[in-house]
Amino acid sequence: MSLIPNPMIIPVGMIIGILVAAPVGPVNVLCIQRALAHGMAAGIIVGLGAVLGDGLIALFAAMGVGAISGVIDYHRATIQLIGGIVLLFFGWRLYSHAPRYDRTVNGTTNGVALRVFAWDIPKTFLLTVTNPGAVLGLFAIFSGISTFVEVRGPVEALLLVGSLMLGSLAWWVGLSYMVARIRNIFKPEHLSYINRWAGVLLIVFGAVLIGEIVAKMLGWLPH
Repeated sequence: MSLIPNPMIIPVGMIIGILVAAPVGPVNVLCIQRALAHGMAAGIIVGLGAVLGDGLIALFAAMGVGAISGVIDYHRATIQLIGGIVLLFFGWRLYSHAPRYDRTVNGTTNGVALRVFAWDIPKTFLLTVTNPGAVLGLFAIFSGISTFVEVRGPVEALLLVGSLMLGSLAWWVGLSYMVARIRNIFKPEHLSYINRWAGVLLIVFGAVLIGEIVAKMLGWLPH
């Protein structure tokens, strides 16, 4: 067995990380809202929670812990309900609270340290790991990864997980940068509308998750 990891694992892992992070969802909405309101650094902080969540899921998948996938599938409704409630709460908070429009300079936002926004990390981590579709999707991706690259042993598995997290981080940095570049064209009153739309979108995401559970309970959708 070669002691040198397969270098193709890195680009494949990064591509998977970008593809996992890119679809429009709750974390993307939060990232855009934070980057518009508080600048690039605040947007990246939001993405860090998703990076950690994706990394944890990918680690279990890379370890081949199939039992976890089974447990997630078995408790899918409960996990989905928790995720839906969390989204409803975050959406209501965004919609009902007055937005602040800040300028970020030297790690502070109008004198407020960026560590104030660090609470966004556990928020988006929770949103990531309570999304059964995303979790099972990552397990499915890892089960078929051999189609693109051979992963031999724990070292290469960890390299794949690290590359996935790097790709995910690259997405959040890129998205935050692009949004921060255009934030100066927005006035504070514009941000009020953006906050409300972001809140509505999160509430819709949460309602869809909970609505799917209710529809299955009523027999309107197959289990």
